[in-house]
Amino acid sequence: MIELNGKIVIITGGAGGIGAAAAEIFSKAGAQVSIVDLDAARGETLAAKLGAKFFKCDVSSSEEVKAVLGNFERIDVIYNNAGVYLPGRDGRITDIDEAVWEKVLAINLRSVFLFCKYGIPLMMKNGGSIINTASSAGMIGIPGCDAYTATKGAIVQLTKSLAAEYGRYNIRTNCISPAAIMTPMVRQSNLDDDTFDAESFLKLRTPLRRFGTPEEVAQVALFLASDAASYLNGAVIATDGGITINGDLSKIKRD
Repeated sequence: MIELNGKIVIITGGAGGIGAAAAEIFSKAGAQVSIVDLDAARGETLAAKLGAKFFKCDVSSSEEVKAVLGNFERIDVIYNNAGVYLPGRDGRITDIDEAVWEKVLAINLRSVFLFCKYGIPLMMKNGGSIINTASSAGMIGIPGCDAYTATKGAIVQLTKSLAAEYGRYNIRTNCISPAAIMTPMVRQSNLDDDTFDAESFLKLRTPLRRFGTPEEVAQVALFLASDAASYLNGAVIATDGGITINGDLSKIKRD
């Protein structure tokens, strides 16, 4: 069993979805978890259940991020998990409203910048692990969500730059790129869309023929946070059931 005994962990976007699953799994592994989220109701409830700390925070606000991090003298793990996709508002670059573009970049990318900028100094003495959340949209071309894909592609490359720069301080930076994980955001962006054919998607695009769970992604994050991943730095782990390596499964000869 992977253990995080005594490690001080911050999880952004930790009140729901993958973040909440990670908060629970990390807590069970012995970590001192701090949940950072704008949703105080869910965040406080989860924190009380887990014996964790909760900080209400707009992760795109420099002042609020600095206020949160001011509560720590040391951090062992920063899990930059906060992110949004805005269906119906995100879209083709020629159609996206500038305010939508700015909002998606602020939450998805600026939050990573802020937590790394002000969090890394708290890791430099003892080392640590930074885990960034990208997406299949940061690895392959996906039409119709250009603001989202821009942020996720940037996170992939920022992960590599951070890994190269801060590895000398024994700070490992890695990235998880999920896809087809059954979270509220996926339900909102795909399953609630009448034009999305879930059956065909699973049959033709998803080699495992099913959606993933938040817990499956959180287990990957647990590994990256732990000493078991002590020589893993700059990795981009596609946690997607094989979606990003697949062309069209209809080409496979049927049994």
